[in-house]
Amino acid sequence: METSIAAALGASVVGVASADEVEETDTPGAPSVKGNLKRFSTTAHGAEVTGPFVFEDGGLLYSLQHPSEDNPAPFNRAGIGYFSGFQFELDGDNDDFIEVSTPQTKQEQGQVRSGNGEYVLLAQGKESINGGTERLGVTQTPDGTDITQDNFSGTLYGAAATNPDCNEFVATNNDGTEGYLFTNWENSPGNISRIPIRQTEDGEWEADQKNAINLANTEPLRSIGGTRINCYGDLSPWGTMVSSEENYAHTRVNLTNTVGDIEESGSGKGLIGGAQFWNRPNPSEIVEAIETYYDDPFSPQGFWALDGVEFLAYYLGAEQVDQTNDKSNVTTPIDDIYPNPYRYGYHVDIRDPAAETPQPIKYYVMGRAAWEAPDFQNDKRTVYGCSDGDSKGIYKFVADDPIPRYDDPMEIEGSLYAPKITNDEASVADSGNRHSPAKTPLEIEWVELGHASNEEVERWIATYDDITQQHYLEAHAETDWREDLDAALEEADRDVIKNGNQNYISNQEIIDWAEQVESDGPRGVDEDLRKVPFLETRAAAKEIGASIEFNKAEGVDSVDGAGPGDVVYFGISEFNDDLANDEGDIQMDRVDGGVVYRGELERDYNVSRLEPVIAGPDFTDAPEDADDALRNVDNVYVMDDGRVLCCEDGFGGPARSYPNDGLYVYQPNVLIDIDSIAVAHGSTASTDLRASSLPSGISGGRVTVTVSNPDVASITDVSFPDTLMVTDSTISDDGASVSLRFADTKKNIQPGESDVPIASVELRALEMGTTDLAIDIHQMDDEKGNAIDAEARTGLFITGPPAVIGDNAPTDPDGDGLYEDVNGNGRLDHHDIVTLFSHFDDDSIRLNADAYDFNENDRLDFDDIVSLREELN
Repeated sequence: METSIAAALGASVVGVASADEVEETDTPGAPSVKGNLKRFSTTAHGAEVTGPFVFEDGGLLYSLQHPSEDNPAPFNRAGIGYFSGFQFELDGDNDDFIEVSTPQTKQEQGQVRSGNGEYVLLAQGKESINGGTERLGVTQTPDGTDITQDNFSGTLYGAAATNPDCNEFVATNNDGTEGYLFTNWENSPGNISRIPIRQTEDGEWEADQKNAINLANTEPLRSIGGTRINCYGDLSPWGTMVSSEENYAHTRVNLTNTVGDIEESGSGKGLIGGAQFWNRPNPSEIVEAIETYYDDPFSPQGFWALDGVEFLAYYLGAEQVDQTNDKSNVTTPIDDIYPNPYRYGYHVDIRDPAAETPQPIKYYVMGRAAWEAPDFQNDKRTVYGCSDGDSKGIYKFVADDPIPRYDDPMEIEGSLYAPKITNDEASVADSGNRHSPAKTPLEIEWVELGHASNEEVERWIATYDDITQQHYLEAHAETDWREDLDAALEEADRDVIKNGNQNYISNQEIIDWAEQVESDGPRGVDEDLRKVPFLETRAAAKEIGASIEFNKAEGVDSVDGAGPGDVVYFGISEFNDDLANDEGDIQMDRVDGGVVYRGELERDYNVSRLEPVIAGPDFTDAPEDADDALRNVDNVYVMDDGRVLCCEDGFGGPARSYPNDGLYVYQPNVLIDIDSIAVAHGSTASTDLRASSLPSGISGGRVTVTVSNPDVASITDVSFPDTLMVTDSTISDDGASVSLRFADTKKNIQPGESDVPIASVELRALEMGTTDLAIDIHQMDDEKGNAIDAEARTGLFITGPPAVIGDNAPTDPDGDGLYEDVNGNGRLDHHDIVTLFSHFDDDSIRLNADAYDFNENDRLDFDDIVSLREELN
């Protein structure tokens, strides 16, 4: 949500394109949709669509974030509302609502509109709550003073209680009609409110504001430093709200630059990011200062998000100092209590959500970023996260054990990963020409950054707890600030620009860490450097060559209970700047309106391929192309039926004939998929052909399954489920393909069913190796005889274990059923350890878990590598 917040603050943000700034582009496939996209609602002028939530009965709720004060009441004030009189049918079909028209008149643009239902506000910012002791969304000092610019001088990140975002409902009864609504407030200091709500007998929702609370004003949240810029979040598989801190001020370096670039240059001038000025007096005024220091000034990335840091100090109990900001910069440094920068930029789990005082837990071990959103997978170990802004990342964390199994959340431990985009089509380097992101999937390898426990990371963070603004001056200036503040501040600023902020992790520590990762791996670094990737996640990932190039990664979600074969959606709000320049791993055409990707969850919940399913418009497109296209996707929310709510954060940009953001519903095409399997040489096994969903049912179809390499496997038999009453199959003489025909004559498959079995195909493993199982869809019709929009997905058949590297298949030297000779050279040696580690996430390993489960705990984990190493000894 960088664009809208920055605009509200009057800040200039890299990555926010205007009509005058965009390149004249005509990117193939922009805009386009693989499936059906339909506009459900447009929000009031000036507001983003944020925080969508769908109740069990299909009712919809979202936030009205920072609407224009010029809108007619009640749409001139921020709040949270639901659509009275409407419920999604949750059958996977977009036929359950009327598409709302585009807002063309001032009256239409000033309100929340939909084709179905009426938007009713449950609660609005600054309203009295908690028996009159608080105002909704407004943080307070420890003595109960509202932190607003009426009470304090200084900068505030967005006006208090104007930025409601994520909403998660935690039910307290079995019917899902009573519970607590948790809402993020995207400010600094940050906030999370909890409002009791209930559904009345006539289906309406009502809020109990008297018993609502701001979690920011409770001791448990204040004791861990509070939060800042609470953006989107997730409902965890264990039923708690997870709030994400979108801490843009974590940026240590500008855009594509690295810490190594700074060291090579001998100065951070033009290369340094806003994070280095965190504890500067008047931190967000650094750009004005730089303009007086240099003839060729620059703007450190994220400097504008330093607004509100001093108010965060007051939230923690600091005594207010003179915050006058005139040309002489007479601000008195805060020297009693000051926020530790390494305590912000995390996912915050609100445990015990129904308790009188919920208990917040920050997942420090999952990395520090400008988190827009996380997506906690159903294995309860894997978490995907999106970091918003230019040259940012998507990240992955994998816990060693399911997170709920840890009695103390501080004991959670696991590995943090950054992406590396590997396919040539993503870059012009080899092909010589640019590809369209609307047509080009991204292949991902995940690069491990480090392994730690939550407790370890918090302990590293705590070493920086007592640093204040006074330390900034004393560490970087020879002049005594008490005698000449102006001179001391300039000296300090110049020194930080040249050498980095010495109060925090140094440039040299990051470089040393990266060098040790290259030589010894992420788990071989010195103990005192293990903190680097967890506290300086973006800088560390960039330093070792990860693809930290995504521009405004603003959404990630999957259906509740998702498992292998299901998909995760990633929303990239703008595909431009570092994704479309001449540097890095991704160098493709621009799509200023953004791209929505989906990635299929593999057996271990890994995602290795991102496939574009929605492409927004180019900002130079005409309104007839852009008015009905998804522009600048923000939150994505996957409903139980597999449809995706896509929220916009376009901030009234170019291309369209109207300025409002909207909420779209994406109905994906039906996916016809065949499971990947691994089979021992000479054995047979069956794999299922399935339809992801059938919103309109099915009358019948004709499909062919083909083995791409018939030397590896042949098709030997086919069976059909009992639900399909009329079936037929023909296997080719060489077993390379099978033609399937089927009909649901008795309508046993109901409209809206998902994960529907169509056939089971038996194959025999002939030779060591791998082969694709390709699907060709000739015809599929729904219950009414209409053609079903369907896409085929390729499966993988492995006769294993196949070769991991080279041409030689692994062997089992001691005949115990485990393949210690991983590289296939006929013996166990050190190269087998290296091969297993380097290819641990490859299908050749993952689909043959039994062959490499050396610690015999029935799953693959890094202890298998340790166990193999012990066998070598």
